[in-house]
Amino acid sequence: MKSTWLLLLTAWLLALLSTAGALFIGEVMLMTPCTLCWYQRIAMFPLALILGIASYSHDRRGAVYALPLAVSGTLISGYHTLLVASWIPKTWTPCGTGVSCANQKLEILNGLQIPWLSLAAFFLITVLIITYLKKVPK
Repeated sequence: MKSTWLLLLTAWLLALLSTAGALFIGEVMLMTPCTLCWYQRIAMFPLALILGIASYSHDRRGAVYALPLAVSGTLISGYHTLLVASWIPKTWTPCGTGVSCANQKLEILNGLQIPWLSLAAFFLITVLIITYLKKVPK
C-alpha cells in the first residue's frame, strides 16, 4: 500500500516542481511563454492541485482525474519538442502574434530546451499515474 502511495506522491512532486519552474521562468526570469507553453501550463497547473489532494487522501479518483491532463500535456509538449527540433514543418505552428513557438530559444542549464523538460515531466507523471492505477484496486 505504501509503495503505491509513493507513486502518487512522486507524480505530485514532479507536477509541483514543474509548476514552480514554469512560474519562475515566467515571473522571475521574465520569459514570455508562447501559445504551446500556455497550453502546457493549462495542463500542468491543475495537476499540482489534483495530485496533491489525491496523494494526501490516497484517493484513486484523483489519479483518474489527473490522467487525461497528463496525457494531453504529454502530447502537447511532444508536439512542441518536435517543432523546436525542426522535425516538423514550422508552418504547422499554432502561434499567431507574439512569441513564436518554433523560433524560440527557451534554454536553461547550458542548452537544455524547456519543451524537452516539459515532455519529460508530463511523460513521467503519466507513467507514474498509470502504474499507480494498475496497482490500486478499483
